Parts: sequence; C-alpha cells; structure tokens
Amino acid sequence: MTDPVQLTADLIRCPSVTPEEGGALVLLASVLTNAGFECARVDRGGICNLFARWGQKAHARSFGFNGHTDVVPVGDKAAWTTPPFGAEIRNGVMYGRGATDMKSGVAAFVAAAVDFVSETPPDGAIILTITGDEEADALDGTTALLDYMADAGERMSVCLVGEPTCPNEMGEMIKIGRRGSMTAWFTITGVQGHSAYPHRAKNPLPAMARLMDRLASHELDQGTAHFDASTLAVVTIDTGNTATNVIPAQCTGTVNIRFNDMHSGASLSDWLQHEADQVAATYGVEVEARIKISGESFLTPPGPLSDLVAKSVEAETGVQPELSTTGGTSDARFVKNHCPVVEFGLVGRTMHQVDECVEVAQIEQLKAIYTRILTEYFA
Repeated sequence: MTDPVQLTADLIRCPSVTPEEGGALVLLASVLTNAGFECARVDRGGICNLFARWGQKAHARSFGFNGHTDVVPVGDKAAWTTPPFGAEIRNGVMYGRGATDMKSGVAAFVAAAVDFVSETPPDGAIILTITGDEEADALDGTTALLDYMADAGERMSVCLVGEPTCPNEMGEMIKIGRRGSMTAWFTITGVQGHSAYPHRAKNPLPAMARLMDRLASHELDQGTAHFDASTLAVVTIDTGNTATNVIPAQCTGTVNIRFNDMHSGASLSDWLQHEADQVAATYGVEVEARIKISGESFLTPPGPLSDLVAKSVEAETGVQPELSTTGGTSDARFVKNHCPVVEFGLVGRTMHQVDECVEVAQIEQLKAIYTRILTEYFA
C-alpha cells in the first residue's frame, strides 16, 4: 500500500517554490514509473510539469487527476513554529508549506491511483497531470500539459482537480465551476500645476475618483442559478504626490473583477473601456486602460461527474457536499476546455498562511475518497 501521509511529507520536504521544481516531480515520476505508469516531463518556459498515464492512450474511459506541486513563498521564516519544509507532525497535524495547497491532495490521488491499478487494474486509463506553475502566472503549467496532450493524442474523459475545496469540514464542498477573474489598470494623465491656480492645470484626481466611483457603484448582476453576483473591487489608487501645493500630472487606479457566467472577459473589457472614455471626455484628460483576463467563468453542470464525486464523498465522510462555484481561480479553468472537470480536496483554512498545516487523518480520508471515485467510475 502506498502511504499518502509519507508521500505528503516527502513532497513538503521538496522546496518547490514557484518556479523551482525542488525535486517534487522527480519523486513523483519515480513512484509512478515503478507502478507501471508511462511518464513524460513536459517542461516549458522554465517550468517543470509531469504527465503520467496508466493504460491505453485515448481510451474511452480515461479518468484524469490534475494538481500542482509548486507552492507560494514561506514569508517570514522566523514566524513559523516549525521548519517550513520540515513536514513535522504534532498532535496528528502535519506542518509545512504546501501541506494544504496542495501537496497532500497530489499525494492522495497519486497513492490512490498507484494502489488502484495494482490491486484492481481497470478497463480504461488513469491520467495524472501535475504542474509546477499554478501559484504564479500559470502560463506554462497545466496549459503546457494540455498542449502536450493535444499534440500526443492523449485524452482525458473527465478530470478531478485536487485543490482544497472544503471551507471548514471535510467533505462539505465540491467545486463545479469558478468565477472569471480580470484586472484593469487605469492611468489618467492631465497637466501638472500649482494648487493655487487649478484653472491652469488639468487635475487627474477628480477624474480618477469619478471613474472609480462609476465602476464600484455599478451593479454588474444579481447572480445566476449557480453563481453569486459578480463583484468589482477597487484595490488601489496612487499618485506618488507628496507635495500639498502641486496638482499632479498623473494618477493610477486598479480594479479587480470576479464575474459569473452572465459575462465574458471581452464584454467586461468593452464596458470598462466605455466608462474610461466617458470620463476622459468629461474631464478633458487622457485615460489609458490596460486589462488582463486571468480566466473566464465556467460551469460543469450538475450531472454524472459531480454525482459520482458527491456520492463517493458522502460514502466516506457522511457529509453531503454542496456543489459550489465560490472562491478564486484554479487550473480547472484550463481543463474545462478539454473535458468535464470538478474539484474536490481537503479543508483549506491554512493555505498560504504561516504554519500551513493539514490533519493527517484527512490525507488518509482523501485517498479513500479518491479510491472510491476510481472504483465507481470503472465499475
């Protein structure tokens, strides 16, 4: 039997802060190769990724798991009560960067897959896509793996992303979609002048204040069947001006939008540009907008895949999970273009925190859930 707790500890001890591989994928490739998986490194743009398959290529029943071994920086190392990469266990809890997000999830699905194909070889294939670029820009991680699969004729029928999805209690939530995410940076340029003679200047600050107010006070929608209402947050307004007698020439402001399936990144970009143009015309200033769409909203409608995962979760935990689209973004936003995808994993309360940790019992429980999912899928 493959011990997911030991594998989690071994992975935590790999210092794989994005973009460093840290030995994590080398370790997993060894474990999977020894279990009969065909493995390929899919490195791109300085990022290390791992593809692994057991069974026939492009089989009609190919169950996929997706996850990442890269982690965020540890922050203030002195604030940790245990070594950040030590995987120390105290009172049934394992501490370390990545313990929750998401080396325990990767260890659980690797252990489940390895033992499943060894004990009950299925009529089908199991595919694992594991990236080292989820916590950063995600340009050369799961997208690189999906590009590789397309070129190689590899195919997943369905996919489960092992991100932590439960807010407080093991088993309480499955993600069947995610909101879209985008950021807009605005630069407003006027004419610098003396604050005693404002008529000789063009002050960009009132224009920025009006633009931010127009954006923040606008109701994007009231939510949809599976999504909460879209949100826009003003995250910063800056001038860099420390003088009280100078009207600055330039001001910048930034907003972040999390949007549901009533919108697209393109439609919201058009709206943002329209609002910027209106303010520019009203105040006689220049308004430049730079927009980055991190991901579109998506939904895997409730159906066979979410039913399978939900029944398996309830069977192992006694908890009936909620089907949710809450939270930030994940690599499921890329996988959804390839096949139906849902997310299920551990309680995520401590992810990215000092003293990030996971209950050892939850790691074992997660392996049992993933094993049951595989058993039911290939039954």
